[in-house]
Amino acid sequence: MVGQKNKKIAFVTSKLDAYSETFIRAQIDMLKPDIILHGGKLPSKINGESIVTPFWDSLNQKCRKVFQCDLVSLESRLVYLLRKKKIDIVFAQYGPAGVAMLPVCKKTKIPLVVHFHGFDASHKPTLEKYEKAYWEMFSYAKNIIVVSSAMFKAIHELGCPLEKILLNSYGVNEMFFKCSPTFESNVFFAAGRFVEKKGPEFTIRSFHKIVPQFPDARLYMAGDGPLLEKCRLLVKALSLEKNVFFPGVLKPEMIAGFMQKSIAFVQHSMVASSGDSEGTPVAIIEASAASLPVVSTFHAGIPDVILDGITGILVPETDIDKMADAMLTLLNDKELARKMGRAGRERIKSEYSMERYINVLKTLLYS
Repeated sequence: MVGQKNKKIAFVTSKLDAYSETFIRAQIDMLKPDIILHGGKLPSKINGESIVTPFWDSLNQKCRKVFQCDLVSLESRLVYLLRKKKIDIVFAQYGPAGVAMLPVCKKTKIPLVVHFHGFDASHKPTLEKYEKAYWEMFSYAKNIIVVSSAMFKAIHELGCPLEKILLNSYGVNEMFFKCSPTFESNVFFAAGRFVEKKGPEFTIRSFHKIVPQFPDARLYMAGDGPLLEKCRLLVKALSLEKNVFFPGVLKPEMIAGFMQKSIAFVQHSMVASSGDSEGTPVAIIEASAASLPVVSTFHAGIPDVILDGITGILVPETDIDKMADAMLTLLNDKELARKMGRAGRERIKSEYSMERYINVLKTLLYS
């Protein structure tokens, strides 16, 4: 039976509740793991409580006697914890966290499943740093989960056996299916971290090209990140202060509210100079579920979700002219925007539901 829980799971993530990682919270809420290990690549906390405490130090003598290990090292404390909690499987988020937990899993002989998400399969410094460690992890791991066909290929090329790789794209929060955009405004919406691979500056420059024809057009870019201030300065330099707005980090229900009032979702994803790439951007899945057409790029997992010309318009990376043309196409034909939005919602319902995403994980982890 799908989802029948008959194994005890240790869920491992470097940090909890990062606003841009709603997929982590969804997994925790719906998988209900027995323990959550977090606080660094090699986790230092369990369910919010520090592992490095006088309480754990007091167990040194007992641990040496019963398990022949020393609690002085964090790794040894984790070995003790997994044995004490009788954990059956470790589920690690991101490749580096999987690498960090590998020695612990080997010592306890507990199976390891690692979920890759994006940078961990593309960021050049990360791949150079973990090249050998990834090979060792792939050899030991029960399964490696990826979120796009492009990532599937990348992980295989990094040395993971095909039979261990499982493609399981993210699911979407049901609230986005309740959106009913009216397509009455000339508002474009973007949401995500202000980092190079999201291409926020390219989105702004593309939007700048449409303003002469649609001076009432507006662009709202939600989120935060290292490129935010640079984007603010760009907006000022292009005299777009009355057209482009930065509402900051928004809760999911607020994002849904912005989508309700928009004509399309825009995001110029691209390969960063470091090689860093997207996995499958959750915000794009959410926008399509909300019945918005998506204007984006042929990048990473985006073409898996958005069908060019059917549920949105995709353009080559860094091509601001074609992205501007895509925006203009929707502004000039709002019935097309509505049609693409409807087609997108139907596609997400059938292929990217949260229920499907979580059931695949449950089958893998609990069976």
